[in-house]
Amino acid sequence: MLLKGKIAIITGASRGIGESIARSFIAQGATVAFTYRSSEEKAKELEKSLTAGGGQARGFKSDASKMEDAENLVKEVLETFGGIDIVVNNAGITDDTLLMRMSEDQWDSVMNVNLKSCFNLTKSVLRTMLKARSGSIINISSVVGVQGNAGQANYAASKAGILGFTKSVALELGSRSIRCNAIAPGFIETEMTAKLDEATVQGWRDAIPLKRGGSPEDVANACIFLASDMSSYVTGQTLNVCGGMITA
Repeated sequence: MLLKGKIAIITGASRGIGESIARSFIAQGATVAFTYRSSEEKAKELEKSLTAGGGQARGFKSDASKMEDAENLVKEVLETFGGIDIVVNNAGITDDTLLMRMSEDQWDSVMNVNLKSCFNLTKSVLRTMLKARSGSIINISSVVGVQGNAGQANYAASKAGILGFTKSVALELGSRSIRCNAIAPGFIETEMTAKLDEATVQGWRDAIPLKRGGSPEDVANACIFLASDMSSYVTGQTLNVCGGMITA
């Protein structure tokens, strides 16, 4: 129960990596406030599942790319649970195409959901964490943000921006015992990748030193470490959860 007594906000947690983080946090004793943007039925199912064993959790409909939504989310979580100890900025989208074909809307939407959302929620929660003189902020980036990827200029830029944001926040808030770290997942096998051609997916697995794709639980385990007191002397860092795709 590494997170017993802690209250966490996880954005974009109705499926995939976010859902796995929410389930893992509940298993470790945390109270979880998770956000979703559109799938209300799925969010209610997740809320019911998370609380089935006696855990505390609630879903909040919120658009992470909008500052007003982020401010209202923090207000509602404080009213519901009484505090906020952990923030996981996980909300993200892709809209891939070659740069020469990429529209301004494709660029802006990915930047707003992936990068601006981190600014929105982090800024909105600062007053609460500064008052408590503690907190752990975890930003979900990507190996694509570390090394780039053809056809994903918007996504790569947003995820690289998260890394710079993470380091800056860590430097600004370290004196108040507020930590900020990033996780850069590699090839993680989710319900989305299950729809892809098996030969293509196997080719990706073969190119990874550990010879397998990661699971959402692999990312969630890294989140548990960074959210817990086990990482009390870790801030401003990027943890690559990628099976060895990045070794530098």
